[in-house]
Amino acid sequence: MLCAKNIHFCIKQRPIVDQASLSLEAGEVLAILGPNGAGKSTLFKILSGELGCNRGSVGYNGCPVQKLKSKQLAEIRSVMPQHSQVNFPFTAQEVVELGLVACKSSKPKQLVQEVMEATNTLSLKNQVFNQLSGGERQRVQLARVLVQIWEQKPFPRYLLLDEPTSALDIAQQHAVLKILQDLKHRNIGVLIILHDLNLASLYADKVALLKNGMIAGFGQTNDILEERLLSKVFDHPVSILTHPITGSKLISTDRYLTRSTQNFKHA
Repeated sequence: MLCAKNIHFCIKQRPIVDQASLSLEAGEVLAILGPNGAGKSTLFKILSGELGCNRGSVGYNGCPVQKLKSKQLAEIRSVMPQHSQVNFPFTAQEVVELGLVACKSSKPKQLVQEVMEATNTLSLKNQVFNQLSGGERQRVQLARVLVQIWEQKPFPRYLLLDEPTSALDIAQQHAVLKILQDLKHRNIGVLIILHDLNLASLYADKVALLKNGMIAGFGQTNDILEERLLSKVFDHPVSILTHPITGSKLISTDRYLTRSTQNFKHA
């Protein structure tokens, strides 16, 4: 389990993350949602071990993150930040192969090919990474972090991603999130920062809502994606509809539709 308890982080005595607690089990997808400036990326860096917290604790599989050496941490969690730069003229495949540094594989070539096929990046393997489009670079970076944890292991592992769908078109967004869902069967827990509430509704098992550095709601997706709570967190009216085919929640932030839906409910 990835477990965070009462995390507190401040800059110049201003709380950025304030008494935040959450947990992620292997076999779950947890989406972190919240408005801009809520503290999502700072929380992400603390959970990944990049930042230390002023108070509170973060642990992986029962071990405090600060007691794990870099190599040990790399074996149980892989991280894809919001922005990743490559300063050398690497090909796409060479960037993906960087993920091998943190894992032990008896068949590295097979592993790289399998992951690049899964992320639809194999056709890009000989192209210079920095000459790819934004969406292509994002998928190559995803392949790099997946290589690190793709092989089956007997212990729980975790994948942390900060807005991995931001540069992707609709089809690519769903393809990537489907890959992340499939990771659950590999004894992997996925933590993902998203902006699209409907993608969270479709693919996340749990949701953590963050506002002003505090956890405003944490739990099962259907319990947390609720009109009143979402409207409060995002300071904007929200309506919950039902998808006519899947039965999942459809989240509307359109003011007119929201008002019409509310009038219909009270009629």
